[in-house]
Parts: sequence; structure tokens; C-alpha cells
Amino acid sequence: MEIIVKVSGRSIGVRREVEEVLKDRLQGVKVCESLDDVRLEKGDVLVVVGDDRDILQTLHTVSDREVRVLAVSREATRGFLSQVMLDELPSALERIEKGQFMTESLTALRVTIDDQNLAIAVNEAALFSQISATLVEYSLYVDGELLWRDLADGLIVSTPLGSSGYSLSAGGPLIHHAAKALAIVPVNSIDMTRRPLIVSDQSAISVESVSSRGGAEVIVDGLLRVPVEESLTIKAYEPPIKFIRLNGPSPIFSKIEKKIHLAEELLDTPPSAKLILKTIEYEGPLTYSQLLKKTMLPERTLRHALNILVSKRLLARRPLTRDARQKIYYIPESNRIGEPKTTE
Repeated sequence: MEIIVKVSGRSIGVRREVEEVLKDRLQGVKVCESLDDVRLEKGDVLVVVGDDRDILQTLHTVSDREVRVLAVSREATRGFLSQVMLDELPSALERIEKGQFMTESLTALRVTIDDQNLAIAVNEAALFSQISATLVEYSLYVDGELLWRDLADGLIVSTPLGSSGYSLSAGGPLIHHAAKALAIVPVNSIDMTRRPLIVSDQSAISVESVSSRGGAEVIVDGLLRVPVEESLTIKAYEPPIKFIRLNGPSPIFSKIEKKIHLAEELLDTPPSAKLILKTIEYEGPLTYSQLLKKTMLPERTLRHALNILVSKRLLARRPLTRDARQKIYYIPESNRIGEPKTTE
């Protein structure tokens, strides 16, 4: 078993920082910024240091190599996919070398677009129009059987891991990460009978007769956009992605539990408050004027929704460092699920 540590190349000095943390454990560990020249064998341990975006990009490139992945976060907040923080890496490697870990298999998706373009999705594959606020028409088949024809904003097919993200925000169900299931979630269908659907991860999902004014596209894990002319097919990818879980409860499950708690808190909040919270989740801390611009809500609605979120302690506020007259709104540490964040 070889241990390879891949660091994100987007930040200057990250490799130096990782090597400093591992200074007493560098023997037998290979640190690299790219996997192009690294030969990964089945059963090797790949440590990915970075945010969730870095981890997803790496998983897309090594999905067929049957390596075991340990995700490590450098940020102040642990990423959704991360098992340990960077300063915990030396002790984590020691436990891995002693065999004190479990391997967790997670379902990924094999996405074939127009019978030729192939992509791997760890979280979800989403069909949308290439022009915002434009509907997509499609026919949905599962295992060759027509389930419905629809006209909607889009369609999301999610893995259990991805069910707590984009799919959930579109009204989809939470799926336990070990379940052998996929979620099919129509987005704002004009037919109210189109509801989220759970299918077996052994099912073949086909989306046929795709059409939209200006064209349609498939968005994979929020990272890859591929135009689609007519159809896409989605199946579970083999082999499944293998995550290393150190002894103890699954960090992924604990973060899903926190999402359930936050969902309960949001049940009686207006849509405007949910929009604000989702915007800050993706964008990071924002001022009132930034929220006004990004959400395009009326000022009165924005103020009311912010007061609700602050009173429920779903958001907190503090003076902006460079201008104390302004307040910056952020998600408190106790409520963070692990999405990457930005700073002022």
C-alpha cells in the first residue's frame, strides 16, 4: 500500500505547508500537486488536501483506479467531504498505516450524453436550459419504461452523497449515504404531479427528447457543463468510490444530521429567508448591500428575512472590518455544514 498526498495547486505555498505538517512523517509518503506522473495501484491511499471542489475534481480523475481516498481540509471549517483537518493528518496517517480505518463505498454516476460524451458525477447530474429562466422539455425513462414527459426548469439525478446538496434545495429527499438508491428530482415542473422519485442504484435512467429554446446542458457536480442535443443516460458507476473512514462515526452522516436539524428550523421561514441562507452558503459572508444585489429581493423583504434568520440564530452579524458602519452576515460555526467559504 502506497500513500500519495495530492495538494491543491491553486494556493501558493500549499505544498510547503503540507510538507511542514508532515515533516516527521515524509518517509514513505509522496507529496505531489498533480497525478499526471503518479502511478496509482488498486488499494493505494490517496490523500487529497483542499476544499470540496478540489476533492471532487480529483475524484473525477481517479474514479476508475480503485484507490482509497482520505479528504483533508485546510480551511477553518471542515469541508463536507473532509475526514480530518490538515493538522490532524500526521496522526491520521499513523492510524492508516496501522490498519485502524474502514473503507466506505459511495455511489457515483456514469453519465453518457448523446451516446458519446462521458462524465463521472459524485454528487449529481443536472439537466437545465443554457438560457436562464427558460424551460426544458424531456421524457424520463427508468429501465426502459416511460415514467413521464415534462416541461420544467430542469431535472436532477442525485447520488445519496449528493442528496444533501443541490437536490435537497430543489425539494428532493435526504438519502442515507450507504443506501443503494438514487434520487430523481424535477425542478419546478409545470405539472404539480411530478414529484421526487427514489429508484434503485441498479436502474438505468434515460432522459430522451430533450429540447429547450437556446439549447440544454448537463451540469456535473457543479464543475462540468456539457451541451446536450437529444438525450442522456445515467447509471451507477462501477467501481464505487472508496472513502477512508477512521474509527468512529461517519463524518458525512453527522453533517447530514445537521442538515436535517437546519431543515426543521427553516420549515416556518419564508422563501426569501431560505434564498438568503442558500446565497450565503455558496458565496460566503455578505453585507446587506451585497445580499440586496445577489438576491434581488425588495429592501423591506430582505430586512424582514434577515431579522428572522438572525433571531433563529441561523445567521449572525458583525461590523465589517473595513467599514464599521456596515454589517456582514455569516453562518455561525455551529450551523456550518462544511461548504467552502470565502472571506471579506
